[in-house]
Parts: sequence; C-alpha cells; structure tokens
Amino acid sequence: MRDAECIAFLQWTLPKLGLRWAGFRKVRRQVCRRLGRRLNQLELQSLDEYRARLAGDPEEWAVLDSMCRITISRFYRDKGVFQTLTDVVLPAIAHRAEKEEREATCWSAGCASGEEVYTLKIVWNALVSPNREKDINLTVIGTDIDDVVLQRARVGCYQRGTLREMPDMLVAKHFDLIGDLLCVKDEHRRGVSFVKQDIRTAMPAGPFDLILCRNLVFTYFDLESQRRVLSKLAARLRPDGYLVIGAHESLPDGVSSFTPIPESRLILQYHPSSADA
Repeated sequence: MRDAECIAFLQWTLPKLGLRWAGFRKVRRQVCRRLGRRLNQLELQSLDEYRARLAGDPEEWAVLDSMCRITISRFYRDKGVFQTLTDVVLPAIAHRAEKEEREATCWSAGCASGEEVYTLKIVWNALVSPNREKDINLTVIGTDIDDVVLQRARVGCYQRGTLREMPDMLVAKHFDLIGDLLCVKDEHRRGVSFVKQDIRTAMPAGPFDLILCRNLVFTYFDLESQRRVLSKLAARLRPDGYLVIGAHESLPDGVSSFTPIPESRLILQYHPSSADA
C-alpha cells in the first residue's frame, strides 16, 4: 500500500467516523500499518476492495474505527504542564477540597496505559498533600476505549523509557523495580480506578475538580464532535474547575466558559456563568 493511497483513503473515511484528517497526518503510518494487516486478514488486494467491503458490511466500520485509535502515553508528558499542576493547580484544588470537607477528584480521559493517572497520584501524594496540615485524598479515574491498554494500566508496571520525562527523585522513591520493569508502589494505587468507556458515548458522572483530556478529542475528533464532547466535559466539572488539553490543541472557536490560567495556556479554568457561543 502506497502512502498516497492510504492518505486518500483516510481523507475519505475519517469524516464518516466523526474524525478529522488533520489530527491523523503525523500518525497516519500507524493507522496505515493496521489497515495493511486488515487487508491481509480479509484477503483483499487493495483499499478500493476494502471500500467495497465497508459498503457491504456495516459491522466493518466498527473494526475500522478501532484501527484509528492512537495510544501514545508516558509519565510526566509535557513537563511544563505537570510543573504548573504541581505548583499552582493541585494546591488550589487541595485547598478547596479541604474547605469543602471532601475528597479531590480527577478524571483522565483517554488514559491509555495509565501513565497520566499515576503521574497525578504520585505528584499529589509526594508533593502536594504533605504540604498541607490536613491530609486530603485525591481520587483519580482513568477511562479509555481499549481493553488492552486498560489492562496494562491496572497492572501498573512500565518500561524505563516511558518514565524518561519524570523527575528522577519521583521515579526512585515511588516505584518498585520488579525484573526490568518499574511498578507503581501500592500507596499510589489507592483511590485509582480504570474504566472502559468511549468518550463519544459515555463518561463518568463527576463532578471533577480536574479533567485531563489531552491529545484525544481536540486532536482527532471533527469540530461538531469536539463541541458536543466539550459540553459534556463542562457538565462534569465543578465551577472553577480545570480542564487540561494537549500541547498542540485548542478549544473550538467561540467557547467563552473556559479561560487559560496565567501560568499555562493548556490549563483552562471553567467559569459556567459565561455562555458558550
């Protein structure tokens, strides 16, 4: 399969799945390899034959949709974001939770193998909670559509490469070396859960102090889907809660209820008194 053929196919099919080509441009080869394997499984000779298969077999669209899932994740991804979360956002959340006499709550949407979830929990337990007079618990739920990556998340053991951006001090103190894997210590697993959900059709109820939705909705979904999901995210955030997006993402035009905090354009605070366009 030539690259040009795969590009043409993706440009035709992605909008039919509520996805957008721009988000897939740089990762297309991952999807194209999966398409190649699928053609071999079906004993098809070309993507034109696969188009015909899609036309005659509606169930094949679900298979195609599954091939368009991009799962790239690592600990402390985008260091600046996690530094701001550590220094500014999480302490503010802890202060509010203590004042309201409740747990702090967070949701990692599209959590993949759990690296983001455990990063949050470790940072909270190691750097945020110890600085407070009263111990405030953070519960974190991670959701993803992929059973395989969710199982890895529940196991919580990782190759060293995925921790390369995490501060060495945190790696040394908060992981156990088991064979050649680094496994999250048990104390950081408490209050953590992983659930299979497709963000397009299901979400945890909330309310949340913090939602991380990075490198998913605002990268791969079309504009209509972005707006629809964003509305549902807002409904699950506490007033003045925070939404974190990816380094190359932005919210749809006309959204006024989310404003970037001064320290990071990627961390937006939710002000429900402002009406979205």
